[in-house]
Amino acid sequence: MKRSIPSIVSVLLVAAAAFMQQSGSASAKDGMEILGPTSPPVGYVNFCQDNPGECGRFDRANLVVKLTHRTMATLVSVNTQVNIEVAPATDMEVFGVVERWSFPNGRGDCEDYVLLKRKRLMAAGWPESSLLITVVRDEVGDGHAVLTVRTDRGDLILDNKTDDIHPWSETDYHYVKRQSTAQATAWDMISDNRSLAVGSINQR
Repeated sequence: MKRSIPSIVSVLLVAAAAFMQQSGSASAKDGMEILGPTSPPVGYVNFCQDNPGECGRFDRANLVVKLTHRTMATLVSVNTQVNIEVAPATDMEVFGVVERWSFPNGRGDCEDYVLLKRKRLMAAGWPESSLLITVVRDEVGDGHAVLTVRTDRGDLILDNKTDDIHPWSETDYHYVKRQSTAQATAWDMISDNRSLAVGSINQR
């Protein structure tokens, strides 16, 4: 049965309000630790060649968003709507190729969800440098893409696998690399030494 966007968002907004109360002591210092520059994913490089306007230097670099009930509601709404609107499908199923990053037209894989969420949040006024495409290893060690949202209460994760939004440190992923906060085409390695993430991957 097709999920109703308004009803799902309403439930998640209640959860978001609870999250806001629980995260009151968190800060931007709870964000990911960056090790240094690394190469971008090949799929992203090709995406930028096809969409150069999406991949320039940030007008406002290294920014975090103040997390309020209003901004959290926007995150919940965008994350949930995109997760509902886009049906999961591989690049081979959609394009007939192994890897292609693109804005989804009804179907797409994890990178495509991320690109659309990022685009919609930017259209809503969020600074581009606070919305970073991120590559992780998931619970079984497979590559996966999520959107990292940098806030004054730490880095939050928008994921096509769940409508819930969690701090990065509370996800069962191992974080590999993400976009730089200075320029869209530059990428940084992530230091992720959390026993939670490493353990969850090794045990499955």
